[in-house]
Amino acid sequence: HVILRGNGGQAVFFDPTDYAAFEKLIVEGVERYEHKIHGYCWMPNHVHLVIEVGEIPLSKIIHNLSFRYTRWINKKVNRSGHLFQGRFKAILIDTDVYLLELIRYIHLNPIRSNLAKTPADYQWSGHQAYLGKKKCEWLTTDWVLRRFSKQRSKARMEYGQFVSECIDQEYREEFHIGNKGGIALGDDDFIVNLPENKKKFIFDTKPALELSEISKRVSSYYQVSESQIKTIQRSRFASRLRSYVTLIFTEQSGSISQVAEYYGKDLSTLSRQLTNLKQKMLIDKKLKQEFDNLTTFVNAITQA
Repeated sequence: HVILRGNGGQAVFFDPTDYAAFEKLIVEGVERYEHKIHGYCWMPNHVHLVIEVGEIPLSKIIHNLSFRYTRWINKKVNRSGHLFQGRFKAILIDTDVYLLELIRYIHLNPIRSNLAKTPADYQWSGHQAYLGKKKCEWLTTDWVLRRFSKQRSKARMEYGQFVSECIDQEYREEFHIGNKGGIALGDDDFIVNLPENKKKFIFDTKPALELSEISKRVSSYYQVSESQIKTIQRSRFASRLRSYVTLIFTEQSGSISQVAEYYGKDLSTLSRQLTNLKQKMLIDKKLKQEFDNLTTFVNAITQA
């Protein structure tokens, strides 16, 4: 599950021609790098992709896509700088357990964001192609549809029912941060039984900034010492700053377990605090703006 977010929460698509340009790059990437895309949803300020990689590393695929699309947008609107936020987020998914649910989850994203009343109403996701209402030859639908029926028309109908059953589904954190230290989502044996080449894919995925550097820059932004964030004493302020660091780091493909080790904190506590922060930002616009300003500050330094 790959997530590309607009830098500082900014839009990445401005009109229909942008979506068309992005799709053209997607098609070229599938042909060039021989990977498969099982699902997608392109939102105004971020992108979801479900990618099955082959021999070419995921980082190369996404870097090529984001770099070329950024260049196209910058030329079109006469702007410069990064379009996407930091490094892409990638969660390795246990196919047998979670792929069907993930496809449904991302195709329902426009409903959660009030961009459509039904997933079939939203033009910029793979849902219409799964229903047979849109031709999309570059999208791989066979694996999912075969799980419902060998007969294509019946499979599409049952897939549609499967999605509709959860039309009111809310945000599911595990599809964004996994359950294996922020890098994968699967059962207890999933990581252990992965082939070495897949483990290399996971652990070679590095964030754009080192964790220590993010921590220092957050300290600088709030004009406190880093030791105040690392404090062993109970402090709501320190906990909030650690949550900020964790969110920035995990959005750049870092893991929560790395943050827990860096600060000497309990992994479950840190994960719970991160969840609380995300939930609060959904309803507290001032808090969300504070975090967006912080992220812009950190990324601005990175770009310099």
